[in-house]
Amino acid sequence: MSKPTDLVQGTLDLLVLKVIALEPMHGWAIAQRIRQISGDVLQVGQGALYPSLHKLEQNGWISSKWAISENNRRAKYYTLTRAGRKAMDQEAAQWERLSTAIALVVGKA
Repeated sequence: MSKPTDLVQGTLDLLVLKVIALEPMHGWAIAQRIRQISGDVLQVGQGALYPSLHKLEQNGWISSKWAISENNRRAKYYTLTRAGRKAMDQEAAQWERLSTAIALVVGKA
């Protein structure tokens, strides 16, 4: 049985895209924002987050640049690209359909 904090495969990319659509962020801030918005239910570890960021950047959905963080350290900040916004909208629509279908099945069980 899965734990409540396990992410459905493929949802991490959507969560990352949604969070950086708000503003450019570095990796630690992305993980913290996801945790905060989810009410501490979703906790994304570095072992999952950074491969996701790398994949999103390879896809051209996000771009990155080095800058100084709020605690005066060098950090890589990620920004959503135009292609990323389009992909995010498509992924969100697909997630909506999937989660609605699952809710229908679970509600009838």
